Amino acid sequence: MGSPISRQSQLHGRTRSRWRHWAIAAALGPGLCSLAVEADAQEALLGTVLEEPGSAALGFVFRSESSAYRDGGRRDDFLPLYLYEGERFFLRANEAGVRVWHDDTMGVEAFVERRLEGYPEDTAPPSLEGMEVRNTGADLGARFYLQQGASRWDLSVRHDVADISHGTEVRLGYGYTIQGDRWRLEPVAIVSWRSADLNDYYYGVETFEERPDRAAYDAGAGWNTTLALYGRYRILQNWSLIGGVYATHLSSEIRDSPIANDDVRWGVMAGATYDFGNGQVRWDDDDAPTWVKVFYGRDSGEGCHLVRIMTLQCVSLNDVDPTDVAGVHVGRPFVSRLNGWPLDLVGYAGVLRHLEKGRQPNGWQLDAYMKAFYYGFPWSHRVNTRLGFGIGVSYAERVPYTEVTAQARRGENTSKLLNYLEPSVDVSIGDLFGNKRWHDVYFGFAVSHRSGIFASSQLLGTVDGGSNYIYAYIEAAF
Repeated sequence: MGSPISRQSQLHGRTRSRWRHWAIAAALGPGLCSLAVEADAQEALLGTVLEEPGSAALGFVFRSESSAYRDGGRRDDFLPLYLYEGERFFLRANEAGVRVWHDDTMGVEAFVERRLEGYPEDTAPPSLEGMEVRNTGADLGARFYLQQGASRWDLSVRHDVADISHGTEVRLGYGYTIQGDRWRLEPVAIVSWRSADLNDYYYGVETFEERPDRAAYDAGAGWNTTLALYGRYRILQNWSLIGGVYATHLSSEIRDSPIANDDVRWGVMAGATYDFGNGQVRWDDDDAPTWVKVFYGRDSGEGCHLVRIMTLQCVSLNDVDPTDVAGVHVGRPFVSRLNGWPLDLVGYAGVLRHLEKGRQPNGWQLDAYMKAFYYGFPWSHRVNTRLGFGIGVSYAERVPYTEVTAQARRGENTSKLLNYLEPSVDVSIGDLFGNKRWHDVYFGFAVSHRSGIFASSQLLGTVDGGSNYIYAYIEAAF
């Protein structure tokens, strides 16, 4: 993937410069499609997925839309959904933020958002052949929302903080909710003003990118308009189906670009979510235990991927150019004994330090995930044994060395943000040594796995690859 920083040096001349459950709908939209011009309308899609503060959900959305670029055809994308609504902090797919102020009908939020716009190097249409890559960025933003009965207004502003486009966008949206006991529909209308820097980065053509059928072009500021209809149907207590259709009219400043598709943009999407916040255990309950895990490990050997590790076909460590990790993860339970089964669900967040042994600077990694623990083994009454599997999101300060080298050998791109998986197995130290006081202290082994989900998701940089670290840990409840 072309480096946005290196491209910045070439394009230096461009710097012209609810509360409660519906709050998630005010910001989820930009993460639900690969191009932000369509994403303006997605702000109502998940609606009431998270119905209580302190709850979390996982899910996915499949999307198909017409490309913003000439000869781009149709583009399909997979979006993993990582959702959390706390009293103050939230995680909404491609957005994380904090509520600055709120009451029962309105509020102000600050957020950081991954901008899902542009195109990755490996799927560029013919009209973009030979051009520098324009891909996902990161925005810092603020949002004011107002809920009056079934009507919802949303005003937000965001600005590039990744030193990529230097662009700014302002969005004003209106949605009206129609709902029954198990279903919800919301028509949405949104207008967005995009600065010249933003439009020019994604739709401009530099002089060094000219060719006979692609003249140089500077895209100015302009307004996009989107109409959409989104819905949700709850099929079980925790499972919901979600979907929608949308159409976007691009500004003339975008349509006049020699690389842009000048037709009305359309898209459809469908997916499902599972809400963990069913009231069995409140994440913020004072009586709920806090799990603290400390760990240390090393990257796995060549060809020792996650499936082979989980099936015990390969547990070798890298002995050629090894790198290590050390970290701390903190968890709180969401559900204990799900449906009466020996199955608990715990939400984790934590930090990991990449120890690169001089091969590149060390770096930090942030992980957030939901993990299921099964402990119904025949011997668990004597030595409690847990088999765990976590899924969530991981953001690295810099792409880990093991990912950089592996992807370079394959000629693939990298991404700081990837999907996170964590299989584990552990046993109670207290049960092993006959000490009841240490019953909730566990020793075990796990795999820290970062993955791009086979290049299926633009949220994850359209990456095909990742890394595996095998680590030992001690975890205790406090």
